[in-house]
Amino acid sequence: MAITRRAALGGLLLGAGYALLGEDIPMASAATAQGSSPKAMRVYVGRYTWGPGAGKGIGIYRLDLASGALTPEGEAPVVDSPSFLAIHPSRKYLYAVNEVGQFQGKPQGAVTAFAVDPKDGKLTVLNQQPSGGNGPCFVTVDHSGRNALVANYGSGSIAVLPIGAAGRLGAHSSVDQHHGKGVNPQRQEGPH
Repeated sequence: MAITRRAALGGLLLGAGYALLGEDIPMASAATAQGSSPKAMRVYVGRYTWGPGAGKGIGIYRLDLASGALTPEGEAPVVDSPSFLAIHPSRKYLYAVNEVGQFQGKPQGAVTAFAVDPKDGKLTVLNQQPSGGNGPCFVTVDHSGRNALVANYGSGSIAVLPIGAAGRLGAHSSVDQHHGKGVNPQRQEGPH
């Protein structure tokens, strides 16, 4: 039985806990008062909002680094299928690709910008922009924090979305559409 990329990825994500990002946050305890420094990490988990085991978007968790315990702290405002996440170098913003079939009435994906509350890690949607292709599967932020770079698996394109001073995404400034096909016509009918 052949397994599709989406089924394999979905199963992997469901079983492995999805993509994780975090920032160190102090954990209040008696040990902290005595001088040692146990820490926790806030973890953001991207989840599909469709299919078996669908989630409600981005989950927010606290990971106790000493025990490995993962405790839910809430969820971000629901956006469609935030399947991959990236945090801004300032840690003030988080970006998620939205693996959707249509955005703004066109066959394309999206990228959502969130503000991160420095006190509790809660997320607030800033804006959304088209991903520059369909099937976005990856986003990262350059070291300067001025650009989000997005890979679109479905269309085989990559795009650059400028990031404004307040963390909002601008319309893509560049899209590079790759061309060609591979030797396996069932999996490589075009660039990915």
